[in-house]
Amino acid sequence: MRSARCWVLGAVLGALVMGAGCAPRTAAAPGPVAPGAARYPDFAFPEIPGELPAGDAAVRHQSAWNRLQSGDLRGAEHDFTQLASTGFYPASAGLGYVNLAQSDFTDAVAHFDRALAANAAYVPALLGKGEALLGQDEQALALEVFEKVLVVDPSMSAVRSRVDVLRFRAVQQQVSRAQAAARAGRLDEAEAAYQRAIAASPESGFLYREVAGVEQQRGRFDEALAHARKAIELDPNDAGAHAIAGAVLEGRGEYVAAADAFDRAASIDGSAAYRARAAELRRKADEALLPEEFRTIPDSPSITRAQLAALFGRRLERLVVMAPQRAPVVMTDIRGHWANSYIQSVTRARIMDAFPNHTFQPDATVRRGDFAQSVSRALAVIGQRRPDLVAKWRGARPTFTDLSTGHLAYPEVSMAVASGVMTAPGGEFGLTRPITGAEALDALARLQALVR
Repeated sequence: MRSARCWVLGAVLGALVMGAGCAPRTAAAPGPVAPGAARYPDFAFPEIPGELPAGDAAVRHQSAWNRLQSGDLRGAEHDFTQLASTGFYPASAGLGYVNLAQSDFTDAVAHFDRALAANAAYVPALLGKGEALLGQDEQALALEVFEKVLVVDPSMSAVRSRVDVLRFRAVQQQVSRAQAAARAGRLDEAEAAYQRAIAASPESGFLYREVAGVEQQRGRFDEALAHARKAIELDPNDAGAHAIAGAVLEGRGEYVAAADAFDRAASIDGSAAYRARAAELRRKADEALLPEEFRTIPDSPSITRAQLAALFGRRLERLVVMAPQRAPVVMTDIRGHWANSYIQSVTRARIMDAFPNHTFQPDATVRRGDFAQSVSRALAVIGQRRPDLVAKWRGARPTFTDLSTGHLAYPEVSMAVASGVMTAPGGEFGLTRPITGAEALDALARLQALVR
């Protein structure tokens, strides 16, 4: 379209220079108002498309434009109004520019819309409407209008630059809204804002990562994983996107794939936390292959001696290896048992003992007192490297409502509690109460932290 190539940024030279490339198809004689220094050089002259008759209308239209550019807004409005009343739609665009000069953005939009109703691809009206919408701070709507200009004429580099800036601002605005909504816990609102930002900038990988994080919080794991993978596709070096993918995969029980994702995240930013997460996930993957007796520990109201041996053997393998080793112990009731290897390793390390009758009794229930004994022996192994800690723990004398200081189990219980590995809520230890799987796992996690 010829008008799309003739976006007038300087003064309109009028009929005297209309052969310079921006003239209507039919040149007209100069209007009664001669062109002068343009007051509004950035306004796009509403050219007369070739399908419209020229002649007197073209002269009057040019004259009205010259009035506008000279600052005679009232005269320009009068002349454009008369022309527009005849159905000459470029004059409606002219009226829109008169309103723009007056900062009357609402009426400007209305006049540009009248011109666009007659010709939806009329670039001068699209350009003016975009400017009027910006005046109303309707940046998203202005962006849509300027994008229509580029559909009509993709060569307009100035408009393309304007579109790029508006898209960037739109993305920034939506991201700010999304982050504020997410902080306030309005996850639906946050996700919607991120989706609008993605619509404005579909090649921005970080936006997909952000919306994936919100979807993860909402429990929409399939969508979160899909968006995290899209973020990785757009930016393979986005450590956060790999981490979100890893977290979602972990939630789905895909531990090996989750570990791979965290390993990739760690390789990108060197995060020790990501590496530790990957190692933990590989441990989970291994444990998922273990017998049901091990996998049900977290939810068990009590644990057996075999389960405790397996927990020490797997979760605290380093500590078991560090411990002074004694000769293998003969035990007559563990042959073919699923925890055989763990039982042998913890008894050699003196973390647990066989009974005098050469049995281990793998199915016997572990009481809190039994657990405290194993914990105190593990703490003694840690003391080989940190004797100051062991001295501190042994020197502590916590009191319990159900256990006197003279009880045979007191030293072991005291050390387990003083170290922070075990607890005694309200001062009651519960020596003979079975320890639950969850309690055992929590305590061993604290013990593991002391080994590092």
